[in-house]
Amino acid sequence: MDFRGALEKLREELEQLEQTLSDPAVIGDQNRYRDLSRRHAELQPLGHAYEQYLEAEQQRDEAAELLADADSGDMREFLQVEHDEAADTMETLQEQLTRMLVPRDPADDKNAVLEIRAGTGGDEAGLFAGDLFTMYSRYAELQGWQTEILDATPSDMGGYKEIVFTLEGRGAFGALRHESGVHRVQRVPETESQGRIHTSAATVAVLPELEDIDLHIDPSDLHFDTFRAGGPGGQHMQKNDTAVRVTHKPTGISVACTRERSQLQNREQAVQILRAKLYDIELQKQQQEIAASRKSQIKSGDRSEKIRTYNFPQDRLTDHRIGLTLHNLAALLTGEIDELIAALAEADYQERLAQQADSTGQ
Repeated sequence: MDFRGALEKLREELEQLEQTLSDPAVIGDQNRYRDLSRRHAELQPLGHAYEQYLEAEQQRDEAAELLADADSGDMREFLQVEHDEAADTMETLQEQLTRMLVPRDPADDKNAVLEIRAGTGGDEAGLFAGDLFTMYSRYAELQGWQTEILDATPSDMGGYKEIVFTLEGRGAFGALRHESGVHRVQRVPETESQGRIHTSAATVAVLPELEDIDLHIDPSDLHFDTFRAGGPGGQHMQKNDTAVRVTHKPTGISVACTRERSQLQNREQAVQILRAKLYDIELQKQQQEIAASRKSQIKSGDRSEKIRTYNFPQDRLTDHRIGLTLHNLAALLTGEIDELIAALAEADYQERLAQQADSTGQ
């Protein structure tokens, strides 16, 4: 990576944006002004950090120049301290700037749509799916995000056969994107009389909530069915049918939404989830192309492999992709997963940094 060249280029872009945003013609164009303001907000922290880096560099160089001509021991000691402090500041800022220069997924700042489905394990899998929903919803609460259930099918003994919900808050998708995959639990069910450990699983999919501009869907490719929200039924079962199922005919993907009171609201929610699913398909294709040239633990997109095990007898959570083991499952399952989220984000950053180095030949 050409560190200095990349920063100079972005600083020029930031200066140009500041000039453009003061243009009355741009201010009058709401869409363009919004897009440019968003880009300006993205670059402003980087520009500020780069200015600090340049100031520290100047202080270091001035101290080095004076140090070469200094005669007294006290002056040399003073200048050496100034030189070393400026060099340390530069090193810290370079690490921050390097992170800022690694491209981010534009979807990271979006709200998230999560789907949790019970897998192998019968009733115990449904209970585990409920545990995962509690973990994510409590984590969202700690972040100050809002949780809204879009669709849910309870299991017979508690928990869920499946549940679809949104987490509304800036950065929700970026924080939880690595939760997609198969989650496995090992514990003794309450109904197990002989104390045997059972293994169950649930799948989690995390999708970005999309705006209309993100993905175009031909309306003629959509087929809508309505049914009674209280249970399954045929199309237009009665006049007050409010639940909606939308099917994308080219892919066969189907989404149902039953939570809202009006058919129109359920229709809008179902289409929104469908959009996220179609976007995710395209995203998975891109990630598989990347994985073909460089295998990635975080971004492989292969949801058939288990990503994590929750072992209750050993009070242990293990994320198999990065080899991280944490204890105190009770706290983790009540949303205290910051350490886990941070470790996955760091592993993802290191992978993207390596990929960028490969692409630039450095």
